[in-house]
Amino acid sequence: MDTRDEILAQAAARGDRAAFAALVARHYDRLVGFAWRMTGSRAEAEDLAQDICVALPRKLAGWRAEARFTTWLYRVAVNAAHDRRRRQAVRDRVASGWGDWELARQDAMAEDRAAQDWLTQAMALLPDDLRETVALVLGEELTQAQAAEVLGISEGTVAWRMSEVKRRLRAVAAEEAKA
Repeated sequence: MDTRDEILAQAAARGDRAAFAALVARHYDRLVGFAWRMTGSRAEAEDLAQDICVALPRKLAGWRAEARFTTWLYRVAVNAAHDRRRRQAVRDRVASGWGDWELARQDAMAEDRAAQDWLTQAMALLPDDLRETVALVLGEELTQAQAAEVLGISEGTVAWRMSEVKRRLRAVAAEEAKA
């Protein structure tokens, strides 16, 4: 019988390397999938998941077991994605003055993004809060109550966000149908 995540997390927080390895092995693919749904990029998702795993031993020391381990881990992932976006925004501001080379690099990145499938493009149009919500509810199959707990918002806000996602995706589909 498998050891519960919470028991493994407590052991890992005390420095048990085998418990830490078991947690990472158990949840790494889920982390990468969730990160991909938040970022829309497989490479960025893998980088984000690796960053989370590197920081996880330090983060586990502060885990208070007030929520399920997976709920806490999703919160860690959401926070890591926010931090990564903030760092990227700073880098983008710095890089924006680098002239033709930077413009060419940004054009190449835009062409790469344009090659993604329809859903990835439509999801990229959503604000971060909506994308995070839909990644948890549809991608990770959490209930709205669980997603609300991960995001630290009310269940009603999760329901509204899901409704807003549907409305926006319908609008994108309708706009593409006209073209």
